[in-house]
Amino acid sequence: MNEPPSRQQALAMLRRMDLHPDSMAFAEDLFERYLADPESVPATWADYFSALDREPGPTPRRRAADRDCIENRDLQLERMQVRVLQYINSHRFLGHFAARLDPLGRTSPDTPEELTRGYHKLEDIDPEQVFDPGSLHGPNPARLDEIESILKDTYCACIGAEFMHLSATAEKRWLQQRLESVHGHFGFDHATRIAILERLTAAEGLERYLHNRYVGQKRFSLEGAESLIPLLNALAQRGGARGLKEIVVGMAHRGRLNVQVNIFGKSPRELADEFEGRHSRNRGSGDVKYHLGLSADLQTPGGRLHLALAFNPSHLEIVTPVVQGSVRARQVRLRDRAGQRVMPVVIHGDAAFAGQGVVMETLNMSQTRGFSTKGTIHIVVNNQIGFTTSTLKDARSSHYATDVAKIVSAPILHVNGDDPEAVVFVTQVALDYRMRFAKDVVIDLVCYRRQGHNEADEPAATQPMMYRTIRSLPTTRERYAARLVEGGVLDADTAAQMQERYRDSLEAGESVVPGLLSTAREIDSHLPTDWVSFANQTWDQDVATGAPKEQLAALLQRLNVLPEGFTVHPRVRRILDARQAMAAGDQTLDWGTAETLAYATLLQDGYRIRMSGQDSGRGTFFHRHAVLHDQETGEAFVPLRQLDPENPRFLVIDSLLSEEGVLAFEYGYATASPNVLVLWEAQFGDFVNGAQVVIDQFISSGEQKWDRLCGLVLLLPHGYEGQGPEHSSARPERFLQLCAQENMQVCVPTTPAQMFHLLRRQLLRPYRKPLVVMTPKSLLRHKLAVSDLGELAAGSFQPVIDDVDAPAPEAVRRVLLTAGRIYYDLLTEKRDGEHGDTAILRLEQCYPFPEALLTRLLGRYDQATEFVWVQDEPENQGYLDFVEPRLNALLQVRGQSLHAVARDPAAAPAVGYPEVHKTEQQALLRRSFGPITSRDTPRPTE
Repeated sequence: MNEPPSRQQALAMLRRMDLHPDSMAFAEDLFERYLADPESVPATWADYFSALDREPGPTPRRRAADRDCIENRDLQLERMQVRVLQYINSHRFLGHFAARLDPLGRTSPDTPEELTRGYHKLEDIDPEQVFDPGSLHGPNPARLDEIESILKDTYCACIGAEFMHLSATAEKRWLQQRLESVHGHFGFDHATRIAILERLTAAEGLERYLHNRYVGQKRFSLEGAESLIPLLNALAQRGGARGLKEIVVGMAHRGRLNVQVNIFGKSPRELADEFEGRHSRNRGSGDVKYHLGLSADLQTPGGRLHLALAFNPSHLEIVTPVVQGSVRARQVRLRDRAGQRVMPVVIHGDAAFAGQGVVMETLNMSQTRGFSTKGTIHIVVNNQIGFTTSTLKDARSSHYATDVAKIVSAPILHVNGDDPEAVVFVTQVALDYRMRFAKDVVIDLVCYRRQGHNEADEPAATQPMMYRTIRSLPTTRERYAARLVEGGVLDADTAAQMQERYRDSLEAGESVVPGLLSTAREIDSHLPTDWVSFANQTWDQDVATGAPKEQLAALLQRLNVLPEGFTVHPRVRRILDARQAMAAGDQTLDWGTAETLAYATLLQDGYRIRMSGQDSGRGTFFHRHAVLHDQETGEAFVPLRQLDPENPRFLVIDSLLSEEGVLAFEYGYATASPNVLVLWEAQFGDFVNGAQVVIDQFISSGEQKWDRLCGLVLLLPHGYEGQGPEHSSARPERFLQLCAQENMQVCVPTTPAQMFHLLRRQLLRPYRKPLVVMTPKSLLRHKLAVSDLGELAAGSFQPVIDDVDAPAPEAVRRVLLTAGRIYYDLLTEKRDGEHGDTAILRLEQCYPFPEALLTRLLGRYDQATEFVWVQDEPENQGYLDFVEPRLNALLQVRGQSLHAVARDPAAAPAVGYPEVHKTEQQALLRRSFGPITSRDTPRPTE
């Protein structure tokens, strides 16, 4: 019996086929992959290589026969068969480069050489010659011209598919089969085609109506991309049929009004009111009409489908991770682990998709444990221009705007927006792919912008040639209507009547969405049901946040129980032993223990907790240890999840290295989960500035603009310990500058008990506002920053803490007011220096400013003549600019004014040299207790 050929012998067989050098390299590479994993190569190649493996070994007689038969016709046909398969594969890889994607037809695509017959030495083959096309044509042989026609219709027409970069063979084969099964002929029946025309009529009709009625008013028209409306309609209807119950949509402003009216069922009468300056908001600033959110319920073949359109500011793409967070929260609520009931859809602009870094951050989150939503459908409305920036020259370095999606091996389906049937087909493929494989997929809707960036813009001033072409084009609807009339699907009169009916509905103010069950503006008083009980609440209402000492001690003991044989790190073991002593009352509680007890008691109360950050499991400063790691096996153990092993409600995530994307995700999660404690922790508080747009556009202003309540907690380590400019300051001045209208809370707790009560207060009060906490670093293990179980069992969070040494009020001549870490330096200096005439008050809640409580406490010190604000931060940073006018308003009633002790004004938050820091700190303490100098006197006010 002959043995199968070796690798070298099999490769030699391939080389005898006289292939083109490039083709030979291609075939050899495929063969090497086949030997490693037969599933890793296309099925046609796998069959060929399998047959090759069965050939007998190259005996001397066989070698002679091979030489004699090298010109044999059968061998020539075999060579041609291989080249045909290569030709087919080249189209799968590169066909998108030759596809007719641009509706403007400005440039004919440069066909890659690999897509020509000549490259594969097929130019002289008789077109009638029959070959096995593998999976391209099923089991049936086909002529070369038939194969070529199928390839051009599938890969080089109005759809350009990029999927061969996917690493999963099953996904590639699935997409290949879906695309090649139709050969560019989508087979839609007359009813479907007429429905597509109706949605195009709606898209175009709304824009023409608004353009004529509100001349020159900004609306960010959808004209040139009208196919987005049948795309979204198909997505909703097919998604409902596939079992989806909710779709959350994020998009910027282009086409948003059209989507609101023609997909979400917004009343045309309400839209007209917005154009004419009328509104019915109850409070807050409101926002422009093309930023507003909306929700609707639609009837689909699978039943009721809820659509939610997220509110979005003008910062392009920042809504992308917000939508992901909202979807994740909804999936958790519905126990939708597979993502088959709730799905995110994000609509991007091409310039923004390629240009905004948060897109990459969000894609990078898409398959991680803590942030996955089981696949997003990304729709790129590809205007082929960014405001006035030419995408061909200046907007990006990649060939396509969508190339960034390849970092997660997402398939990308480019489609010509002027072929609505191709658009609907790729929508079906994208949805089915997402539902099957739970991964992101991108639809690149290649279109154009018929108007300028907005309707007051003149685009021809900067793109004269582009807009000369655009203004000569018929609209997408006109082209498609003519196509249907020509194909006998309907007559011209019926097509015209569609336009008239749509316009009549607009004039009457009627809904124009078929199958609409309900719609809600979700603005002003229209809060989602889950949030109604949290509206119009005040921050100063009393709430009991303590927990019985017995419960606290029992929880600590329970959280210290490890699995049998679990080996913890020696340093962690010492922390757990200390917590055991704390449970027994033999030791005071440190920060990490009190924080852990806050989470444990909330879990026992039935709440869920979600925490993320780059080092949140352990804690950047080695204090939390919410996740323990076995030193022998690497196995992770989360004690807080053991409080209810059958239904663990605690999730802590060591997130990817992202501030903007992750914080935006957590904001979205928190807005959809009023009864979940959602926390994001910065590695150092300084790093939160990487997410400043989330703070500015959502956290601080979302309620005023959109009536969106949110209970998100930001934990920002802050403290001056000589660690340099990027490891000292969470920039409290930035948060305080944004504070107004009780939009958020800014707190600086200085004891473990305060942190315990603060975290519990966030959920136990019927009050939901973002909470910004300046958490400590050195205080995590400071000998004075401790509490006992009794302080956790009784009392509540104190916005202001009076002097702990309880001096006789009538003996006090100087009152120091401060916030944060420096308090303990002041306390130590006071005790060491015997400054009995000085009282130290701690401001633990900066905003909302506790005016009534401060008034009462300051009233105790009637004999005091000096009131001094002391802070670690430079004078132009920190809390001073915020507290000074407020404290002065309180002091002026008694004829006093506020002095200030702070570091000199500085451009950087802190010095980078530890010795300089120590010198500055000593100077601060001397000035705090020494004579008032000119530099400490009250600053002049206007």
